Amino acid sequence: MQCTQLPNGPTHRPVDCANMLRLVTTSLCLYCQRAQVTPLLLTRPNSSVVHKENLVAIDALYDLSVDISKVRKLKGWVLRQSPAYVSETAGLLRDMGASGPVIARVLELHPEAILCKPEHMEAQKKLWMSVCASHKDLVGIIEKFPASFFTSSSDHDNQKANIVYFQTLHLNKRIISKLMASAPQSFSRPVKQNEEMIRTLQKTYLDLGGREDNMKIWLQKLLTQNPYVLLKPPEVLRDNLTFLRDRGFTSNELLRLLSKLRGFVTELNPESMRLTLSYSQETLECTEEAFREVVLQCPALLYYPVPILADRFKGLLTAGVSMEQIRETPTVLELTTQIVQYRIQKLNSFGYDVRTGSLEALNGTKKDFEMSNGKLRLRRERPLFNPVAPIRTED
Repeated sequence: MQCTQLPNGPTHRPVDCANMLRLVTTSLCLYCQRAQVTPLLLTRPNSSVVHKENLVAIDALYDLSVDISKVRKLKGWVLRQSPAYVSETAGLLRDMGASGPVIARVLELHPEAILCKPEHMEAQKKLWMSVCASHKDLVGIIEKFPASFFTSSSDHDNQKANIVYFQTLHLNKRIISKLMASAPQSFSRPVKQNEEMIRTLQKTYLDLGGREDNMKIWLQKLLTQNPYVLLKPPEVLRDNLTFLRDRGFTSNELLRLLSKLRGFVTELNPESMRLTLSYSQETLECTEEAFREVVLQCPALLYYPVPILADRFKGLLTAGVSMEQIRETPTVLELTTQIVQYRIQKLNSFGYDVRTGSLEALNGTKKDFEMSNGKLRLRRERPLFNPVAPIRTED
């Protein structure tokens, strides 16, 4: 098919439509390629202000193999900022031993890093090296928690003061660096707030009968298991312990709960605990004293919502497990219904029936359970040895 002469117009040379389609496609592709490197014009609705992307920063990020489309999608506002210190940020990380792929991942995950001034990054490096054993350790932290390192310069003094304070508690450097990485907010706030919460934890531990010579280890475990405990008001801890004491728990039992909950006692509140405890006790059909023992074995009963517990009770009962078995091994309620079903089927394949055996076989981590499975499999496959049976020999 060919094009014809237009009315009252010049005569056009016949062009094959397939060629025309190829020309249009090629032009479109070239346009799209240019659009990728042309600064985007971004405007807010009803606004006459036009924001251009920082082409110099984008080119520098391209050179570092950073996925610009990912940055643009998640935190596009960073690409419109100026000045940006891309080469300085990459240089700092490279000087500490970070590889190219690591630098790219850090800048993709936390592109705000390029907005930190070089002098502030150097100050942060010096500060973090006071609690890190090596540059390699610090690079590992930055790779996992970049936002904890590339913070506002206004936080620096608080961070420094909090490091000094935690060192006075005789916490080792590894613990302090872990706290800074996983809960940076607790180091960015005034040191007095952390002092207040730490004093509350120490006093609570001693008031419940804890030994002073063991307090450092107890506090260290609690902080590493739940560093966000520092961000909670001291009143939350006191209110929750008061509620549990009113439920009949002794000081010794409260200390056991506080240790087993790994600091998550501050994530609870009296009303939610009241609901879940009432439901669990009614379902398990046991006395107050017996139920307290169940809770001490399985503190998860304090914080799992009623719908989750209901689903897990139903799953166990449907599988043929008795309520008596659950009372004897309440920690099975910490497992999801899907995990319980899978493990029951797995045990059945080795000839183990949870309806007549102990629910302990269901408990543990995935690794623990696989090890137990291995023992059951060997027991099933290995022939029984009878020490008094005559040994057959060839004549």
